[in-house]
Amino acid sequence: MVLTQTTKELLDGEIKITIKTTLGDMSFKLFEKDMPKTVENFLTHAKDGYYNGIIFHRVIKDFMIQAGDPTGTGMGGESIWGSDFEDEFSMDHYNFYGALSMANSGPNTNGSQFFIVQAKHVDTRMLKQLKDGGWPEEAVIEYGKSGGTPWLDQRHTVFGQIIEGKDVLEKIAAVETGFQDKPKEDVVIVDIVVE
Repeated sequence: MVLTQTTKELLDGEIKITIKTTLGDMSFKLFEKDMPKTVENFLTHAKDGYYNGIIFHRVIKDFMIQAGDPTGTGMGGESIWGSDFEDEFSMDHYNFYGALSMANSGPNTNGSQFFIVQAKHVDTRMLKQLKDGGWPEEAVIEYGKSGGTPWLDQRHTVFGQIIEGKDVLEKIAAVETGFQDKPKEDVVIVDIVVE
């Protein structure tokens, strides 16, 4: 088994997007072939300007940065269909460092919110648990090498992976936060460009 999630090049069925923020740009490849409904939802919102002007409302250093809620509270947002949609899971995609995943409030509750994994370390005990739990060896090795949030696998749909702009991800993760992990100074999505 070869994991292609973390390769820089775009493979068949992958689309490149750039999230332009007030702190810089991050580019991702999206897994349209494997996560068709999730990618359709995200791309349609992006092309319609739904995400423009939305803040990263939750930033937890060494964990993740979250956005996609027009209310900026973490309580809002909806899918392009107006209701929640189902999870899409694959044994080819994991919550590695830089993964673009759907935020949810339980199984099959996807709307418009998403997060980018920023955890850079997975401890050796957890790596052993993954190995014992049947995670593919390649996934365990990648978690050991680049970090991530394996406890979110098969709970949150991973539909993209960062390919450029890790420095911007780090910059956003380092901002000062206050109540409910909200940045004290807004970090805003200016635009999402689909290439």
